[in-house]
This record gives sequence, structure tokens and C-alpha cells, in this order.
Amino acid sequence: MQGTVDGFTYGLVTPVAAFLMAALGAALGLRCTTRSLHTTRSCRIGWLALGSLSIGSGVWTMHFIAMTGFTVRETPISYDKPLTFAGLAVAVVMIGIGIFIVGYRGATRMALITGGTITGLGIASMHYLGMAGMRLAAHLAYDTPLVVLSVLIAGGAATGALWAAVTLSGALSGLGASILMAVAVTGMHYTGMAALDVHLHLPPTLPADLADVLPRDRPAEIIGPMLAGPACFLLLAAVVLLFDPRAMTGGPGPYPRAGHRPRSMVREGAARARYR
Repeated sequence: MQGTVDGFTYGLVTPVAAFLMAALGAALGLRCTTRSLHTTRSCRIGWLALGSLSIGSGVWTMHFIAMTGFTVRETPISYDKPLTFAGLAVAVVMIGIGIFIVGYRGATRMALITGGTITGLGIASMHYLGMAGMRLAAHLAYDTPLVVLSVLIAGGAATGALWAAVTLSGALSGLGASILMAVAVTGMHYTGMAALDVHLHLPPTLPADLADVLPRDRPAEIIGPMLAGPACFLLLAAVVLLFDPRAMTGGPGPYPRAGHRPRSMVREGAARARYR
């Protein structure tokens, strides 16, 4: 029996809120990535780690805000918490690998392609792990071409966002990069949801009006408490960036005058040139 799926139970409220959360996480994470390029190696790890946690938390939070609007009329939905939080860990780790590559290798073509691809795969892996964590009386099947398209959307837009973050400067470019990353996340999510078919495991003797006999879980009550941690982290990341004006404006690091770099960075650049 085919399930009656509704991905927009609350209209545009959940897609818009999900997009804004993805944009917030991307703005914080990409700004941290940009900031890492203008600091010493000892501080770079911290900025890149904060960036990967910000983007990963934003992606994960976006996914589950969007999922509050996803319902199957004939069956209630719950979530396996260990598998759900595993999706958060996978997103943070894979996105972290992607932005560490770009943060240390710079805006080279290979670094951007590799970093963007891994970041996109991290976004997609989080989505499909989150879907695997759904518990309902049904079998989930996916349309393969749409799944592939969803992964390509994530990888392509993530690569573009990383390129914009590390090669362009200014508040507008940072805003554009974060919007592009949010497009990658939300576009991947809803393309992946369009690929979904729900086949119910219900006995044929149930009444026609199943809404009167089946219990109804409220997604917001299930998912809401799980979002508290990532949402608080994003707030903390925003506070950290707020107290570093150079990170918010995309300006250069704390160099005493234009064109001057600390000796540690000069030595680092010379060593890198010798090994090329």
C-alpha cells in the first residue's frame, strides 16, 4: 500500500525556517574558514574546527526543522536517536575534512574540487542517515536518478560556496556564499525527499479513515528537544565571531600595516614554496 506523503504539512513555515538555519550555519562556518586564511597555523586549526562544527550543526538542524513538516498520513513517525545523532557526527567530520583541505591548501582548483566534493558528500550522508533513522510502519524506497541529482546539487553548490568564501572579500560576498551553501543543503534535502516512496506495512483490514484509529506523533515534540544542542552551539559560534570584528568583515588578520605578514606566516609560505 502506497503511503500518502506530505512534505509541507505546515506550508512554507518549515522550508523557510530550515533555509534560514542552513544559511546561518553556513555564514558562521564559511566566515570561520575565511578567517583561518588570515591567521597563523597555530590558530588556523581552531577556526577551521569551529567552522566545520558550525556548518555541520546548521545542516543537521536544517534537516530536522524541515522534517517537522514531513508526515505520512497513514502512520506515525518517530526517530532512532543514536542513528540520528550519528548523522550529526558524520556531517561535522566530513564537512570538516572538506574545509580543512581548503583552509590549508587555499583556493587551488584541486583543493576546491576535493573539499567541495567531500563537503557535499557529508551533507548528503547526513540527510540519508537521518532518513534511515526514521521509524514508521513502512518501507522506504528511493528513485536512484533523483538521489544522484541530490548529491550532485550538494557537491556543486558546496564547491561554489567554498570558492566564494576563500577568494572573494567583503560582506556581500560572504552573504552570497552562505546563501549558496544554504541552497546546497535545502536543494539537496528536498530533491532527496522527492526521490522517496513510502510503502506501508499495514494490514488490509484497517478502516478506510486511518486518521481516526492510528496514534499521531507530533514531530515538533519529538525533534524539538534534539535541536536544542546544535542551536545553542550556533549561538555560541555567533558570539565568538561577534567578538572578532575581522572575522565578521572578512578583513585581513591582525597585521600592523598593509602588505605585512607575521614572520611565522612568511616562513610558512617560503617552506611551502620550496616543497612545491
